[in-house]
Amino acid sequence: MMQIKVGIIGTEAIVSRVLRVLKSFPTFQPVNRTVQDEGEAIRAAEELGTDVEALVLSGALSHRAVKLRAALKVPAFYVPLNGGGLYKAMFTALRTGKLEGGISVDSLTKAMVSRTLNDLGLDHVKTVIYDGPAYASAEKLIAFHRRLTDSGECAMAFTGVEQVAEQLTRLSITNEWIVPSDQDIIVTLERALLSTESRRSRESQIVVGIITVDDFGKMALKRTSEHEVQKLRLDIHRMVLHYVELFDGYLTPLAGDEYLFFTTRGIFERETGGYKTIPLSKDVYKSFGLSLSVGIGFGMSANDAGTNARSALRKAKEAGGNACYMIREDATLIGPLEMADPVQAILAPTDAALIRQAEQAGMTGAYLSKLLQHMAKFQKYEYKVHELAALLNITTRSAHRLLGQWIDGGLVDIAGFEKVPKGRPRQIYRFTFLMDKSL
Repeated sequence: MMQIKVGIIGTEAIVSRVLRVLKSFPTFQPVNRTVQDEGEAIRAAEELGTDVEALVLSGALSHRAVKLRAALKVPAFYVPLNGGGLYKAMFTALRTGKLEGGISVDSLTKAMVSRTLNDLGLDHVKTVIYDGPAYASAEKLIAFHRRLTDSGECAMAFTGVEQVAEQLTRLSITNEWIVPSDQDIIVTLERALLSTESRRSRESQIVVGIITVDDFGKMALKRTSEHEVQKLRLDIHRMVLHYVELFDGYLTPLAGDEYLFFTTRGIFERETGGYKTIPLSKDVYKSFGLSLSVGIGFGMSANDAGTNARSALRKAKEAGGNACYMIREDATLIGPLEMADPVQAILAPTDAALIRQAEQAGMTGAYLSKLLQHMAKFQKYEYKVHELAALLNITTRSAHRLLGQWIDGGLVDIAGFEKVPKGRPRQIYRFTFLMDKSL
């Protein structure tokens, strides 16, 4: 997988939160630095700026200092506070009973604070918002909260600056630190990703897709004439062509009931909602009662992308059709995506080593696909024999045989036993090779 280095600069608390959220961005390779003030942030930014493609800083003050005083050749971003973090801080503060005495707030606009208070039914609470300079120093913010507390106007302070919260605590002023929400961090990381040179080059990367109509022959036999069959082909072709137009792509029919299309990665990613669903298959199913198998391939060349698309289509066929798989340029797998009733959450990339491990132990791609899909929906790693048989659509006897084979191959172990009123306890099997991977 192509790795894009990103520098993460901030206090230990913020850096740890960003790194946790960053796990959902497998493309990013973080290089982090923990700092205590703006001076350290500037030095860290200059140090990392030569080795990363983007910088993410923990706050507006550090970001402004870096932009003004550091010589950078890469884009720099900071995690903003958009009100989401205030909800959590307010819930925590409700337990103190001090909200009724009035609150002072910095780092957020009056509109953000008012909206949050209204949503929580606290619009009656007296609120004083800091209206000084946008990039006020920690000292000024501390003085603002301290003045209101000492005068009795406010009983509690809310601040978006960790350093201010720490100092207010030392002064015995009740306060809550407004921490950026995960969504605030995600938005910042997405902006950073889109700004990188590597990302821009990937935006124009070639994507090849192969679409096959499942069991078209059986449907054709139900038509009363060849004329009706040709009309069905034209209707499906028109629907596929319209869908590919959404990608600004190029479509050409292949032999039989198969279609080939080309587009670019950036457009394809946006139109599929980040590889979440391909609604074309649902449309075809509703209109004609047909399902599709789709293979999508990424590659640094058209040949590589086409080869990966064909391999992905083979996976979809092995899974029984009505599915979409995607294989990236590094041979990792995304999928399966159910097509007639699309799965709304993308399965995490499956690395090539996992696939090889499963195949070497005798597990087919179809069985691995069903296990991955079930795991993604229900976070389930343990099965009894009859549960596994039902999932894989095989007999209990076959499930016993496969489990023995997979145990020998190191994919499965026995997690425990379930007592039953009559007969021997039932064994519970754990698919450890899935638990060992960051799926």
